[in-house]
Amino acid sequence: MQQDAHISGAALLDSIDQSAMLAQVERWAAINSGTANLAGLANVAGELADAFSALPGEVTLEEPAPVTAIAPDGREVAKHHGRHMVLRVRPDAERRFLLTGHMDTVFPADHPFQSLTWLDADTLNGPGTADMKGGLSVILAALRAFEATVGASQVGYDVMINSDEETGSLSSAPLISALSKGKYAALTYEPSALPDGTLAHARGGSGNYSITVTGKSAHAGRNPQDGRNAVVAAARLAVALKALDHAGLSVNPAKIEGGSANNVVPDNAVLRFNIRPRSTEAAEGFEAAFAALLAELSSELEVAFHVHGGITRPPKPVDGRAQKLFDLVKACGAELNQTLNWQNSGGVCDGNNIAACGVPVVDTMGVRGGSIHSPQEFMIVSSLRERAALSALVLQRLSVGAPL
Repeated sequence: MQQDAHISGAALLDSIDQSAMLAQVERWAAINSGTANLAGLANVAGELADAFSALPGEVTLEEPAPVTAIAPDGREVAKHHGRHMVLRVRPDAERRFLLTGHMDTVFPADHPFQSLTWLDADTLNGPGTADMKGGLSVILAALRAFEATVGASQVGYDVMINSDEETGSLSSAPLISALSKGKYAALTYEPSALPDGTLAHARGGSGNYSITVTGKSAHAGRNPQDGRNAVVAAARLAVALKALDHAGLSVNPAKIEGGSANNVVPDNAVLRFNIRPRSTEAAEGFEAAFAALLAELSSELEVAFHVHGGITRPPKPVDGRAQKLFDLVKACGAELNQTLNWQNSGGVCDGNNIAACGVPVVDTMGVRGGSIHSPQEFMIVSSLRERAALSALVLQRLSVGAPL
């Protein structure tokens, strides 16, 4: 690796066309791509494939892995997802990086929030502008600028833009794991944690569960003693799960479905809940306590429990190599007159999955903005150019020998 072929941050900044980036974001954000809108996702995927074909390498649209969900009546059903875009550049290079983003938003096709509105000369309100079609434009602009630098031809990278990040990346998790293998470092393009550009540092984990409860029906008046009430069992389980809350773990029982007529002891129910472990130890402790709880209630209430789901976003601590990557990002920011800090986050993203593969990652390299997941979502337009320059400079430093 060359040690002294550094390009200036100012030169990188000058090479980036913000007006072209803005036009991309406006075009992509005008296409609804809620996670369940397969037609909209296919449209955006095609747009992205065309745009990223400007880079060297091969663009493919990868099929989603099979995913199932639990219907309200307890049946396990297939859940369909869009394809995921992957760009592979110089796959045989010794040092390679991974850049990831997502094309889906939280706004379904029938959501009223579908249009773009200028709030002021530098602030654009619109679905997915910050989370994360702005970030996708940053990836592309950063890589185009990086490709013109000394050292770029000596390294390689993969870009993965999935279609299901907003619902947990279940159909793209195997792809993320495969692409993470052997990578030197990774950058993910969630919007900054705060509008001032603050980065997310360590993250907790997340797990989503659907528990099917099978009891026994009976007449509520004639022979209720012969029934085994699945709704009651689900409620008992929900209360017991909430009692597992502690400083390192939050449990949120979210919904109970099931039952039928008021005069029938219900023989089926579904309990849905989310957990947020702040550490690997908390996640492992929950799994053990949960298994013991199911065994206890199953025996006491004479019902059967079927568990669907689990921890799909492992906790993301920041180890020594990851901290060096954060420090490098901060130093590159300073060279570009960007003051960058970081803070821990309770939110989760694909950075959790990448870190679990042992790859150092900074996962809030996208635009500055805010109010994501709401009709007030906004992007700070001037951050398109500044964040693209930041990523290009980080990649250039890594390509010529910055150690992690």
